[in-house]
Amino acid sequence: MKWNMNPPFNRRSFLKKSAAAAVAAPLITSLEEYRLLAKEPGSPAPGTGGGPSATLPLGTIGQVKMSRVICGGNLLSGYAHSRDLIYVSDLLKAYFTDAKIIETWALCEQNGINTMIFNPSDRHALRVFGDYRRQGGKMQCIAQLDAPKRNMNTCIQEAVDAGVDGVVLVGNLGDAWTREGAVDRIGNFVELAQISGVIAGVAGHELHTPMAVEKAGIKADFYMKTLHSSNYWSKRRPEQTKEVIDNYGIDNYWCLDPDGTIEFMKTTKRPWLAYKVLAAGAIHPREGFQYAFENGADFCVVGMFDFQVAENVAIANEVLKATQRRGRPWMA
Repeated sequence: MKWNMNPPFNRRSFLKKSAAAAVAAPLITSLEEYRLLAKEPGSPAPGTGGGPSATLPLGTIGQVKMSRVICGGNLLSGYAHSRDLIYVSDLLKAYFTDAKIIETWALCEQNGINTMIFNPSDRHALRVFGDYRRQGGKMQCIAQLDAPKRNMNTCIQEAVDAGVDGVVLVGNLGDAWTREGAVDRIGNFVELAQISGVIAGVAGHELHTPMAVEKAGIKADFYMKTLHSSNYWSKRRPEQTKEVIDNYGIDNYWCLDPDGTIEFMKTTKRPWLAYKVLAAGAIHPREGFQYAFENGADFCVVGMFDFQVAENVAIANEVLKATQRRGRPWMA
C-alpha cells in the first residue's frame, strides 16, 4: 500500500513564509500609532474587548490617586516566578519588545489602569518608560528600587528625575534588611524618598518585614505584601526550603503565611498593595482578586500580558462591586 504523505518540512521555506507574514502584519511602534489604530472604525485595539470609557475604582495614597488594579513590572523586564522552567525569562524578553511594552501600557490606560510598577535599575525598562512618557503616556509609576550596592539616595533621585509618583523598597531587600536587624536602613529609605517629594512604600514577601517596620514606628506611606490562598497545585511544599530553592533554582516566591498576613494587616492603618495575588499565573484572576480584596487588600499589583488586560479589569470590577464585606476597612 502506498501512503499519501505530506511533503517533508522545509525549514528554509518555513522561515521565508514566516518573514513574509511578519512584514504583512501591522507593526505598532509607538503610542501614537496605537491610538490611531484604536480609533479606526471597526478596528478595536489589539488584544482588548474594552474601550476608552473603561474605568476602575480608585484609592488615594498621599496625593496619588491609583486604580485598584496596578500593572506589575516583572513580566515586562523578563522576570517570572516560573518554578523550575528555565526558558520562561528568555521567552518574556523575546515577547515584550519595546513596542509591545508600550502597547501593553496603552491598553492599561484604555481600560482604566492608571498606575504601573517597574524597576528603574533595569535600564531598558527605564528607556522604554521615557519613550512612553514622551509620546504622551499618562500612567503613573511607582518605582521598585533594589540596588543594595549603590547609594540609595542616588537611586531615589534617579527615579524622581524620571518622573515617578512613588517608590517602594523591593521585597527581597526589605526581607533581607529585616532579617539582618537593619530596620533602620528601611527607615532611612522611607525618609529619603518622602523628602524627595514622592510617596514611599516597603515591600516584603515575609510577614516579619511589615511587622518590624510597624514596630519600629517607621511612617511608610504604604506596604506591599504578598497575598494569595494556598489552594493551587504548584504551591511551595515544606521540603522546598530556602537552601533547596537556591541550590536547585526553584523560583517559587509566594505568601508563606496568608492567614497571618490577613490578621496582621487588620491591625495597621496603612494602605496595602497586595502582590503575587495570582501566584505567578497559578490562580485565576477571579479567585485571586476576590481573595485579596475580601481579605483587606486596598490594591492588587498584577503582572499581565497585553491580551489579559481587558479581562483582568472586567473581573476586578465585578469582584469589587460584589465585595461588600471585608474584615479590614479600606485604607485608601
